[in-house]
Amino acid sequence: MADGAIEDIGPDKTLLLVDDDEPFLRRMAKAMEKRGFEIETAGSVAGGRAIATARPPAFAVVDLRLEDGNGLDVVEVLREKRPDCRVVVLTGYGAIATAVAAVKIGATDYLSKPADATDITNALLAKGDELPPPPENPMSADRVRWEHIQRVYELCDRNVSETARRLNMHRRTLQRILAKRSPR
Repeated sequence: MADGAIEDIGPDKTLLLVDDDEPFLRRMAKAMEKRGFEIETAGSVAGGRAIATARPPAFAVVDLRLEDGNGLDVVEVLREKRPDCRVVVLTGYGAIATAVAAVKIGATDYLSKPADATDITNALLAKGDELPPPPENPMSADRVRWEHIQRVYELCDRNVSETARRLNMHRRTLQRILAKRSPR
């Protein structure tokens, strides 16, 4: 569905991307634009809510955790202003409870970061209750573990001792993991 997805989008190609990770937001906007979407971006809950209220899009991709709050607040506004909007919630914290909350509020799908543009496009354009196809190149279990460790490490302001405590891991073990390259 990569570049051929343009005819599958429909007449309204508006897409709202909400994420506080600026480099990710720029890359995703460019990739989704190549797929035929008309992009608007926001880096916060407040920005996402403002765009959702003023110009409700046909599609939206919303990060769950944003610096100024919870992305589900944006999803609620989208559902209120445009009930037919197809929303995909992204998060670096893949937990069943948040997935259930996102779907209950009205998200069409829920993807763990890092998700690529093809996975997101497939989720946005899936028809009805049809599930999108599985990703072509899913991350290995080692890569998922490494991504999680990196995320917690960043959230702990790169404090090895605090990260090790939160991950219930020995500090030296964590230091060895952090010193290695990321797995594929």
